[in-house]
Amino acid sequence: AEISSLCGPSGSGKTLLLRALADLYENHGRVELAGRPRESFDAPEWRRRVAYLQAEPGWWAPTVRQHFVDWDRVDPARLGLSPSIGEAPASRLSTGERQRLALLRLFEGEPDVLLLDEPTSALDASSTAAVESLVSERRARGAAVIWASHNVEQARRVASRRFEIVSGRLQELS
Repeated sequence: AEISSLCGPSGSGKTLLLRALADLYENHGRVELAGRPRESFDAPEWRRRVAYLQAEPGWWAPTVRQHFVDWDRVDPARLGLSPSIGEAPASRLSTGERQRLALLRLFEGEPDVLLLDEPTSALDASSTAAVESLVSERRARGAAVIWASHNVEQARRVASRRFEIVSGRLQELS
């Protein structure tokens, strides 16, 4: 599996493409996972195997812990967060804390494909490096990654293949 980056200016369609791949936006393209067309999966299975991380992930329960299936198996310290953050009110999280915790929540399901929409946009350099390392570990364990980013340097750093959306068209960069 590899990490592919997806760049392009705001409004170019990066999020739309990720949402279409996740089957969260109506589309007419052909998408396959392990040689099987998306249509052969029921929606819950597809969304478990092809996981989408929104740029601004949602938080609906009162505490952080309640957003996870098994908080005791989550290691927030890997992303510079205190283990006690599980008891924190979700409404009091910073944007950066939300981004890192949402990534951990996404990983909980062990997806085959990670669709990441600006996963480090609100993070400092240290937290960004931790996220990049954790995503790279997931790739090494077999997860394919599409990482949308405005940060061209980050795209060069994390991705083995780079794509850009220009005038509504996807093109691979050399």
